[in-house]
Amino acid sequence: MPPATFNPPRSRSGLSSEQDFEALKRLIHGKLVEKLDLSRLGDLEGDTLRREIRLVVEHLCDTENPLLNRSERERLIEEVLDETFGFGPLEILLKEPGVADIMINGPKNVFIEKGGRIQKSEVTFRDNDHLLQILDRIVSRVGRRVDETCPMVDARLPDGSRLNAVIPPLALDGPSLTIRRFGSKPLALEDLLKFGAFTPEMVMLLEGAMKARLNCIISGGTGSGKTTLLNTLSSFIPNDQRVITIEDAAEIQLQQEHVLRLETRPANIEGKGRITATDLVKNALRMRPDRVIIGECRGAEALDMLQAMNTGHEGSLTTIHANTPRDAVSRLETMIAMGGVEIPLRALRQQFAAAVDLIIQTNRLQGGPRKITHITEVLNMEQDTVVMQDIFVFVQDGIDETGRAFGHFESTGVRPSFMSRLEQAGIRLPANIFHQRALGGR
Repeated sequence: MPPATFNPPRSRSGLSSEQDFEALKRLIHGKLVEKLDLSRLGDLEGDTLRREIRLVVEHLCDTENPLLNRSERERLIEEVLDETFGFGPLEILLKEPGVADIMINGPKNVFIEKGGRIQKSEVTFRDNDHLLQILDRIVSRVGRRVDETCPMVDARLPDGSRLNAVIPPLALDGPSLTIRRFGSKPLALEDLLKFGAFTPEMVMLLEGAMKARLNCIISGGTGSGKTTLLNTLSSFIPNDQRVITIEDAAEIQLQQEHVLRLETRPANIEGKGRITATDLVKNALRMRPDRVIIGECRGAEALDMLQAMNTGHEGSLTTIHANTPRDAVSRLETMIAMGGVEIPLRALRQQFAAAVDLIIQTNRLQGGPRKITHITEVLNMEQDTVVMQDIFVFVQDGIDETGRAFGHFESTGVRPSFMSRLEQAGIRLPANIFHQRALGGR
């Protein structure tokens, strides 16, 4: 019996509907799989392999439907190659510049954040099985798994983007994916200055703080730019220092040569083998680090991080979810308490005041702009209170006609008490940098 061929009603362009296009794509993909010589493919790599497969796909397109116009043919070839080598329909969004977040609520509802605003995408998946197939391909590449026994997963894409997924039975309307884009090329300092995230005066202070090995916490809400800022600040770390990073899903992109990246591991199907951030922090301290960077403190590792900052690992960095610098202190206290560590509150706050020098608060304002809203120095303890003072702040002036918040930065007039440490490190800041005045903004 001869093999089935694809014969939809043809228009002048070769295909009569989007459904016909999808059917032809499935047919060609299936025939491609049948034709592939897996033993020979093992000898090919990268671009060579993709070129070889592209020739096969082009031949199949011409065989199955020679009436395809040029744009349809090229689109079909690229989508079949994406299904074979990449992440299917996701590839279109991952290649699109300016997309900050991808949110997938089942196979037919795909949303993106672009320019600070959420909009619905025309990209869809065939069905739940198609979406699950793509998800499984992503997580298997980084040694994770997702199925009914483990229906939630954190993973990373090859370009460094972070993925979180929840599948049925927990997700009622089909697999749900959220992808936080970081891109293969992280935003540079000049990019953030151009976007108005901070001012040159603030950059001078932060650069000095990094070079003088001050301990910093970057605080902010979800999507406020904490990791982007951490990557930017890390560019000021000297290249001759040993840096160890600890993350749940690797997304920090340091440019230094001497970097050791560690990643936590979830439990296996038997509930064993879990490696937590606390385990990695304790082990990292035995590996002779100059600095320890924790991608995000969200549990008992917060206490270990404070102890590391207090025991010769100055210049360490971490991020934390909090709405204000004062909230960051409360969040750390709560996380340490949830870890089961019984320590008097006063002693814990003394540890915090001794360990942390700066809290850098980031916020995502209405309409999408991301700003550093506070650079706050941690001073000391007075009675049971951690004393802090703002050095630079952002003041929102209003909302423009497009719905975006705007405002200006201010220097509060406070000279930080750690200036002597900057001077000892050979860092000289302009005398007027801390004069009370309004700085640039918008």
